[in-house]
Amino acid sequence: MGAALAYLAELEAHNDRAWFAETKAERAGALAAFDVLVADVQQRVGAFDPAVLGHDPKKLTFKLTRDTRFSNDKSPYNPSLRAHVGPAGKLPVPVGYYLMVRPGGRSFLGGGLFAAMFKDATDRVRRAIAADGDAWERVVEGLAPLQVEGEALKRVPQGFDAAHPQAGWLKFKSWYLELPVPDEDVAAPGFAEAAAREFERMKPLNDFLNRALEGFEMPAR
Repeated sequence: MGAALAYLAELEAHNDRAWFAETKAERAGALAAFDVLVADVQQRVGAFDPAVLGHDPKKLTFKLTRDTRFSNDKSPYNPSLRAHVGPAGKLPVPVGYYLMVRPGGRSFLGGGLFAAMFKDATDRVRRAIAADGDAWERVVEGLAPLQVEGEALKRVPQGFDAAHPQAGWLKFKSWYLELPVPDEDVAAPGFAEAAAREFERMKPLNDFLNRALEGFEMPAR
């Protein structure tokens, strides 16, 4: 992935359509290398989480182009390679394993629920935490030194007990893990194997969330 990291660094420095068009061959090489990495990671993750198998790995990746309609940043491209290896492919629910490659030490491995905009999903997870706080705490403690992060409200939402032992977690709107990965590790030959090991550590969080999210349906687009 060394050449892919180099391409992404150049894309960040020349984030315009003319340069993008002129570097088609370099882009194709970076995308092909990432496809190979994602396919390798998918198979390794499938050994401990078979639900992620059965999807074309090329359909687990996200495009470089950005939707700039509602953004002040009009840069046309996202200088990172991203994929979500999950039971429903790259859809965020059921939750799976997120991989982002970006130069400058900004790559990371992720797990959990990143999508705070789905109110029904958030409500389901809150209810699961409120119903079995001990199970939730066991998951969180077992993830150490990884820490569950997420967007959070200032107050416990209506319908939940502000004095609940897990009140702090009930404020959250998303619950996820992010493990930064330095460039040298991304470029190393054993990166797929190392990534799968870290994803296996994240699996208990995904398992708890996916049990809570059973029956959730993604909103129609």
